[in-house]
Amino acid sequence: MTPIIIQAGSQSYEALVGSRLLEEAGALLSQKFRGRDCAIVSDENVAALFAAPVERSLTNAGFKPTLITIPPGEESKTLGQAEAICHRMSQAGLDRSSFLVALGGGMVGDLAGFAAAIYHRGIPYVQMPTTLLAQVDSSIGGKTAVNTSAGKNMVGAWHHPALVITDLETLSTLPRPEMKQGFAEIIKHAVIQDAEMFEMLQWFDAKDLPSLVRRNIEIKAAIVAADERETKGVRTLLNFGHTIGHAIERAGEYGGVRHGEAISLGMVAACEISIRKAGLAFSDRNRIVTTLHDFGLPTRLPADFPREKVLEAIRVDKKFEHQEVRFIVTPAIGSARLAVDVTMDDLEAAIRDL
Repeated sequence: MTPIIIQAGSQSYEALVGSRLLEEAGALLSQKFRGRDCAIVSDENVAALFAAPVERSLTNAGFKPTLITIPPGEESKTLGQAEAICHRMSQAGLDRSSFLVALGGGMVGDLAGFAAAIYHRGIPYVQMPTTLLAQVDSSIGGKTAVNTSAGKNMVGAWHHPALVITDLETLSTLPRPEMKQGFAEIIKHAVIQDAEMFEMLQWFDAKDLPSLVRRNIEIKAAIVAADERETKGVRTLLNFGHTIGHAIERAGEYGGVRHGEAISLGMVAACEISIRKAGLAFSDRNRIVTTLHDFGLPTRLPADFPREKVLEAIRVDKKFEHQEVRFIVTPAIGSARLAVDVTMDDLEAAIRDL
């Protein structure tokens, strides 16, 4: 098990990828932390599957874990839930020497990471992603946040984990619709950075999953190392498909469309814009859309979806600066860039065509 090193400014941490790692959590974390008190934050569904072995492993290593569960679903990713987590940690006596374990998918990682960032002005935390989406994307890079009525991830903090423990055996419990969410981000990484991986996806076999997860973590790690806080334009490339995707999520009130599905639709729209603004070949556009479809991801919005709400959400997107549209386009599979000539009219046309 060779660790993947994520360099984030002056800080670095490891991502471990393997099997039966949750059972080794105590031994792994005893090398990282001196404080004994810790919290395990998980949603009710994930906790029922994986909290017990993690608690047992931590206890056997001399830690004193407190399990904090929240309702599953994006609806829990709120300031209120972050406050509730902090309150539970305070009740359990956790202090500045304590740490938090985020056990679950992307919602849990974002919310628990944000709680760790604000509790006692910041305590360490560990990401234990249990979904493919979280393993290849959201557990890496230090972005933590909650949603508000103003938009997705509107309140957050940069707070890198001390360690990422990716146990591939957790994926065996994922229903197929949840596995598909992760492939949306995998396809995105291939489109913006890795044409060779895109070709490999055309012949994907389940036995390739461990190496695929590692490759995607390496891609995300390299981008984070090059531009930790999105100040150089490199990390912005990860937003391919996300501008319109996040607007679709908001229009669906974070319950009607799953994240990966929204990003798939956002990528289809981004490809249409890329044809006009970046010279993307129709053949490449068709290959991207076909690949999304082949992995069971949507490529068209339902006819009755409230497109006007998508347009409203676009207009308040936090990725826009000084009212200028900052949009990621792909000129060819395996590359991407920030476009400065995309207009609101371009976005509206792409949304109406979905």
